[in-house]
Amino acid sequence: MNYVVAVLPDRMQAEAAYSALEKEGLPNNQIDILGSGYKSADEYGLINPEKQAQKGAKRLIYWLIPLGFIAGYTFNFLTEIEIFPAFNAFGNHILGGVLGAIAGVLGAYFVGGTVGLTEGSGDALPYRNRLNAGKYLIIVKGTAELTRQATRVLRQFEPENIQGYTEPTGA
Repeated sequence: MNYVVAVLPDRMQAEAAYSALEKEGLPNNQIDILGSGYKSADEYGLINPEKQAQKGAKRLIYWLIPLGFIAGYTFNFLTEIEIFPAFNAFGNHILGGVLGAIAGVLGAYFVGGTVGLTEGSGDALPYRNRLNAGKYLIIVKGTAELTRQATRVLRQFEPENIQGYTEPTGA
């Protein structure tokens, strides 16, 4: 499936572009308007960057908690640092492991969350920001020929941005 996404500054231009696409014979079910009074980014299915960040952090947590514990325990075992003098050596090693696991959680949260927020959403974050700024998106999905035809029509309206995408196949 191919997509064309055009960013238009106001509702009037978005409606005019939609009408022009209809006049060119594009099917209504392959044209969507996103913005105030129309579909929202969530309704259309644009990736939510916060959810991607949570997924990235969760994926790293499963690794970094056990590895952090092992690293903390090993470090304390090798250095023989007394974290609490009241504990015996084994207690200090366990406490070192717990502190290492906490460091693993923080690492997963900050690194996994940041990477998920910045990289995991692709172009969805800029489009969401434009929708939040009161802009409108016209999205046309279909064959390569249909999206080329839509691009020709949409260029007449001088959109702020027009971008084409091809959905990757499962192979």
